[in-house]
Amino acid sequence: MHCVQIVNGDHQNLTQDAAKRGLSFSPKSSSDSSQSENSSSGVSTPCFKERKCHETNKRGGMYLEDLNILAGTALRQVVDENRKNEFHSQENLVVHIPKDHKPGTFPKALSIESLSPTDNSNSSPTQITLDFEGNSVSDGRTTPSDMDRDGTSLSESEATGIRDRRDSGVGASLTRPNRRLRWHSFQISHGVSHSTASLQLSNQSASQLNLLQKFSLLRLTAIMEKYCMSNKQGWTWAVPKFMKRMKVPDYKDKNVFGVPLIVHVQRTGQPLPQSMQQALRYLRSNCLDQVGLFRKSGVRSRIQALRQMNESSPDNVSYEDQSAYDVADMVKQFFRDLPEPLLTSKLGETFLHIYQYVPKEQRLQAVQAAIMLMSDENREVLQTLLCFLSDVVSVEENQMTPMNVAVCLAPSLFHLNILKKESSPRVIQKKYATGKPDQKDLNENLAATQGLEHMIIECNKLFEIPHEMATQSRNSYVEAEVNCPTLEELGKQMDEEGGNYQMYLESLVQNLQKEAKEKFKGWINCSSIENTDLTYKKVGDGNPLRLWKAAVEVEAPPSVVLNRVLRERHLWDEDFVQWKTIEILDKQTEIYQYVLNSMAPHPSRDFVVLRTWRTDLPKGVCTLVAISVEHEEAPLMGGVRAVVMDSQYLIEPCGSGKSRLTHVCRIDLKGHSPEWYNKVFGHLCAAGVARIRDSFQPLTAEGPETKI
Repeated sequence: MHCVQIVNGDHQNLTQDAAKRGLSFSPKSSSDSSQSENSSSGVSTPCFKERKCHETNKRGGMYLEDLNILAGTALRQVVDENRKNEFHSQENLVVHIPKDHKPGTFPKALSIESLSPTDNSNSSPTQITLDFEGNSVSDGRTTPSDMDRDGTSLSESEATGIRDRRDSGVGASLTRPNRRLRWHSFQISHGVSHSTASLQLSNQSASQLNLLQKFSLLRLTAIMEKYCMSNKQGWTWAVPKFMKRMKVPDYKDKNVFGVPLIVHVQRTGQPLPQSMQQALRYLRSNCLDQVGLFRKSGVRSRIQALRQMNESSPDNVSYEDQSAYDVADMVKQFFRDLPEPLLTSKLGETFLHIYQYVPKEQRLQAVQAAIMLMSDENREVLQTLLCFLSDVVSVEENQMTPMNVAVCLAPSLFHLNILKKESSPRVIQKKYATGKPDQKDLNENLAATQGLEHMIIECNKLFEIPHEMATQSRNSYVEAEVNCPTLEELGKQMDEEGGNYQMYLESLVQNLQKEAKEKFKGWINCSSIENTDLTYKKVGDGNPLRLWKAAVEVEAPPSVVLNRVLRERHLWDEDFVQWKTIEILDKQTEIYQYVLNSMAPHPSRDFVVLRTWRTDLPKGVCTLVAISVEHEEAPLMGGVRAVVMDSQYLIEPCGSGKSRLTHVCRIDLKGHSPEWYNKVFGHLCAAGVARIRDSFQPLTAEGPETKI
């Protein structure tokens, strides 16, 4: 088992820092390193040591696949050098076993100390700490060729997307799979420039998106009233005043096909199932040169077998050696089987009317406005699909032009020619089950095809805010931004004179204890998942986001749970890809930066938080509170800077070595509307505490159970 400590500074100086501080990596064979792009290597977190604020050495970590992308060729040279001279010499290593270690048992922690002097001639030896109850060491593989790839390259090696995280075997540390797909080449090839990043929908706060949707509604209404048919038939994208109350279906028996995108988000945090993302990646990696991709039909029996494989084990799907045409047809069936079209029932007719009646020179701004009004989950999947299709049409060998692809996929995305039940909320019913379609249906098919062709060509512009809209709403738009305070500004928020950030943090801890003592009165209960308690309450500060609270019982004492939340997030958060400590303010307060991955090609989320924790509270209670701050030494590591408005963990002992974990949370992840937060964010909070709880439960292993 190999473990590494990565010392983080500015990425420009990463190579020099690595060389000076002895950055070392787990050696891999050349065959292993060419297998998987989305596998990652873990990083140990050094023991907590108090250091002065002005010290430049900062603790941090990231998965090695992400490090390679940021550092490039220069860093790999350092890696190669360190592989040759790892730790200088195996003879200069001393392994320290804890004093309380009992013979015959596996040690809880080991400390590996190098006796070789460093370049800085520091008297203190270098240490790498292995905490077998907490920090896991991932044994993953990376694809070097993918790290060398520029933003326009499409060729990449295929991987299953499953990374095993191997822990010590103590407590919850049996092998835990990480099935979240990391698709870096797709993110890089469709990344945005710095000049347009601020105008991307993914970079807008919830308040800004709420405002922009109102402006988009006005703009789209004006365009459609000017150019649409006088009788306005089909112009029904506004919510009808009277709708038949329909029973919400139960999707517990379905995993992939026929499940609404919003349910996928509530279940997994991403709107597109992992198996569908794997399918797109397989096609992009191996099949873009196949003639007639998405046009030629696959074999029905094999497609059905792929569907069954997705439904039975959606987290363990492999498309290796599958026919490109079978996988492509399965993808089309996924979108055709959605309960409502990808372009949504409410806006589907609007898109058709745009391409039927609006002049070509105004279609782009009309489509931008309509996309702004889409539900977040549909918009994200549409962007992912359009970026993927733009990669398909960029390869001449497959002979699939934007029009050819649109002809093949438009019926599945718009749900054209699909006979609906009379209870369907769609206004236009397809009356013909047999026979010849009428002229109106032909016009709709043509509009859908031309529309999808246009969206594929303009996929990089569709999800931007038009410059004129940002200019017209400048004052209100700027006011809707969520800004992070500095440490000094936090102190000024205190009513007392001479207030500082320490007093502000202490007030958060005291308020959390007060709420707990009053048993969180006034919170509204919600249905939750995985045996968790979920509630929320509204905050009257002008921001539309609710304050959520999720609670669960954990089979571990409070101090251990606190350490799991504070230092071992990589054990329970699959999206956790990069982290570092910016500044240590005191023994229990620090500035911490971390990055959470997003569904490709959407940008990752970057967080910079001031956090403090308490372990000496009455009755053995532990707390951890955090809030986003602005810090000059924390440049953007991820794609978008998210804002933690409130994050508080309360960990109370409840007997028999167990704890009750409560997480109070209010975060603006950027790129999501208030409606999305109301429908989804509570489920994500509940899933988060459930994963923390489950990280203490060992996975099922073969063999008889032994009671200790």
